[in-house]
Amino acid sequence: MDAHAGEHPPCCPLYHEAIELIGRRWTGAIVSVLIHRRTLRFCEIAESVPQLSDRLLSERMKELEARGVVCRTVRPGRPVRVEYELTEMGQELAPAVRELETWARRWLAAR
Repeated sequence: MDAHAGEHPPCCPLYHEAIELIGRRWTGAIVSVLIHRRTLRFCEIAESVPQLSDRLLSERMKELEARGVVCRTVRPGRPVRVEYELTEMGQELAPAVRELETWARRWLAAR
C-alpha cells in the first residue's frame, strides 16, 4: 500500500503565490478592468473601481508593475500622460479572470 494514500497533496507554492498576488484587496478588480479595456490612464482605472482610493490604487499599480503583470508608459506632453496596460504575463490571466467572473455571477449574484 502507498505510504501517502489518504494524505492530501501540499498546496503548490507557485499557486499560493499567484493567489496572494491577484487576491490582494482590489488587485483582481484592477486586472479585470485592464483585461476588458486594455490601455487605461490612472484616472480611468480609478473611475472603473470607484470604491478604491487613489493611494491604494497607486500602491497596487506599483506592485503589479514590479511583478511584471502591468506595464506603465509615460507619454510626453502637457500634461504628461501615464498609461497602464497588461503585459503578456498579465494578459494570460484573462481566461482565469473570466471564469471567476462567470462563477461569481452564477453563485454570488443570488446572495
